Amino acid sequence: MPRAISHANMPRGEGRRKTERMLKLLTGAYGRPRQRRAGAAVDVLVATILSQNTSGANSSAGFESLKRHFGSWDAAADAPVAAIERCIRVSGLSRRKAPRIRNILRQIRAETGRVSLDFLRARRAQEAYDYLVRFDGVGPKTALCVLMFSFNVPVFPVDTHVYRICSRLGLLGSRTPGARAHEVLGPMIAPGNRQAMHLLLIAHGRRTCRARRPACRSCCLLGLCRFAKRRAERKGKGA
Repeated sequence: MPRAISHANMPRGEGRRKTERMLKLLTGAYGRPRQRRAGAAVDVLVATILSQNTSGANSSAGFESLKRHFGSWDAAADAPVAAIERCIRVSGLSRRKAPRIRNILRQIRAETGRVSLDFLRARRAQEAYDYLVRFDGVGPKTALCVLMFSFNVPVFPVDTHVYRICSRLGLLGSRTPGARAHEVLGPMIAPGNRQAMHLLLIAHGRRTCRARRPACRSCCLLGLCRFAKRRAERKGKGA
């Protein structure tokens, strides 16, 4: 099982210097994100599951629909899967996500007596991580989001935007699995900057460093980007 909490001794060198420069440039382009207030862990868990393979707007719409319709996670746990699916259809992959969400809610209640993850607050971060990744549909990114946004643990979740940008900038090797990317990137970033870097990279991935047709000319990270350099070289040779 990957070790989630392995950031105590940050390495010095190119990676650390590059992430510091990235943070400065991204902050200049987008502003420093506000530190998010800690949210209820079950809320963060469900919201992050809904965010998988969809846009932020769609996942938020599905989450709000779910909360509005059921009013409590106990009610959602007792509901038919079809009712959950209808609420989250806007979030995409509802046939897969609905049974996963209900099963997780029921499993938490069966193990703890209620649909709450507050007990994880008293656990060591690694223990909390290990508990969360046992659930079907909860991978490293989702578990680390719960730790970061519910319990203020200075971890570094890596979603598709973060992975893509850091790969293009040369911070991740071509063979680095997505499930282990947080272990590589986390130590390069000061603990107090990890949440801001996570949010800034997501914003940058959505607006500029897109998977298709990235807007390299307007990218604030252009001078640090190996991908853009190779892209320009290829265009030059073809000209």
